[in-house]
Amino acid sequence: MGIGTSIFLIAVGAILTFALNAHIGGVSLDVVGWILMAAGVLGLIMTTLVWGRRREVVTTAEPVEYRRVDERRDIAPPL
Repeated sequence: MGIGTSIFLIAVGAILTFALNAHIGGVSLDVVGWILMAAGVLGLIMTTLVWGRRREVVTTAEPVEYRRVDERRDIAPPL
C-alpha cells in the first residue's frame, strides 16, 4: 500500500465516521470508518518503514579504480 492509498483510506474513514449520519441495517458506519482510518494509519507507517530502509547508503570496502586521462592540445578543433 502506498502513501496515497493510506491517505485515501484515512480520508474515507474520517468521512464515514464524522460526516455521515446514515444508518444501514446491521452495519455501523462509525465502526467501518474507524477501521478504515486504522488501516490507513497502519499502511502509512508500514510504507514509511519500507521506504526508509530503501534509502540506506551501501558502501563498498574495495577501492575505486582510477584511470588517468591526458588532454591533447596539439589537435585543431573540428570545423
